[in-house]
Amino acid sequence: MIQATVETRVRFAETDAMGVTYHGNYLPWFEMARVALLDQLGTPYRELEKSGFLLPVLEAGLKYHRPSHFDDRVRITVTLAEKPTARLRLDYVVERDGELLVEGFTVHAFVTRDFKAVRPPAQLEHAVQKALGLKA
Repeated sequence: MIQATVETRVRFAETDAMGVTYHGNYLPWFEMARVALLDQLGTPYRELEKSGFLLPVLEAGLKYHRPSHFDDRVRITVTLAEKPTARLRLDYVVERDGELLVEGFTVHAFVTRDFKAVRPPAQLEHAVQKALGLKA
């Protein structure tokens, strides 16, 4: 299992008329954590793109447990539990002071610039295998 964590502060613009974080704002927070995970693995997303790989979202799901509000400090943890194939599944947890706010997931495909499905780049596969303690 590989994890990365980022923290953010809920901005006023991210809240709705009820004073809670608008539900759609959790997906950009997931992206922040996902980019941090790729950085941690030594395969920054920008470098993947320069190499011709894209990671479009195929599926996303969120389960809301508790709301967050303006000025809350939240922690987003992303987990990669299994070696990616042509697809990459990531699980997310959003917490405030240890309290579970949101759980979610995203599924991505590895594709070329013309959206042809491909296997993950070798550098990423090697980094994941190493981090998961698997043989290359």
